[in-house]
Amino acid sequence: MKKILVTGGAGFLGSHLCERLLNEGNEVICIDNFFTGSKKNVVHLLDNPYFELVRHDVTMPYFVELDQIYNLACPASPIHYQYNPIKTIKTSVMGAINMLGLAKRIGARILQASTSEIYGDPAVHPQKEDYWGNVNTWGPRSCYDEGKRSAETLFMDYHMQNNVDIKVIRIFNTYGPRMHPGDGRVVSNFIVQALKGEDITIYGNGQQTRSFQYVDDLIEGMIRMMNSRDGFTGPVNVGNPYEFTMLELAEKVIDLTGSKSKIVHLEIPKDDPTRRQPDISLAKKELDWEPKIQLEEGLRKTIEYFKSII
Repeated sequence: MKKILVTGGAGFLGSHLCERLLNEGNEVICIDNFFTGSKKNVVHLLDNPYFELVRHDVTMPYFVELDQIYNLACPASPIHYQYNPIKTIKTSVMGAINMLGLAKRIGARILQASTSEIYGDPAVHPQKEDYWGNVNTWGPRSCYDEGKRSAETLFMDYHMQNNVDIKVIRIFNTYGPRMHPGDGRVVSNFIVQALKGEDITIYGNGQQTRSFQYVDDLIEGMIRMMNSRDGFTGPVNVGNPYEFTMLELAEKVIDLTGSKSKIVHLEIPKDDPTRRQPDISLAKKELDWEPKIQLEEGLRKTIEYFKSII
């Protein structure tokens, strides 16, 4: 049994991670400020004597004795992270500093949940970990993109200067149950619109691509990275190497829901990436990991979840 801290543990990804860690026999402390996370995501875990839920904001220090830290705290959808961009970048930067400080003091291993957004609108395709990215430092997405880039820098600096045991993953588009229905991300948008019989809104011509991985695949990759060999820091891409256009995704959702929704096109937002696809060669080599759940299977499970809450 390990004692493990998950920041942002009541969020979409964090709640799945907490559940998996508990099922593997660990003691889990979940901290969350509930800006985008929800107690509903972890209420089924509260009866477990090895689970502890704490309302806390990672921009403030936190003190506890433990073995591992998963740093997931930060709003991840444009609607939420653009609501308060200063708080978003503070969460990424000050949260990293506080959690790295904790890891340094107690000798814990710490994993940073970084993002494919650090690649910006990539000029290289597919994206490998050694690509430095194409990010607008002044744009509406910058608070998230640059916050995560800064967090990665802090992780490497703490590792180099203070020998903190770090792991960094770059998460590509992930979907599944417990996604926030109003988070503005494409999978939840399309499913909610289809289930309500509303027009499905595609920004631009719909030919921009994303790579969608089901949440269970991501959690598997995350845990494998945390427990990977000593000295291997990453960063490592964790995502689905198969890309889909927005039109393909919309048509798939309409088909699986049996919806009568029509597709409409709106103006594409500023700095929205045109293509996004991970090269996962490093994850295959170091973690023996690749996604197992196909898009249609994952979408069916996600649609059933949204049916239950709408």
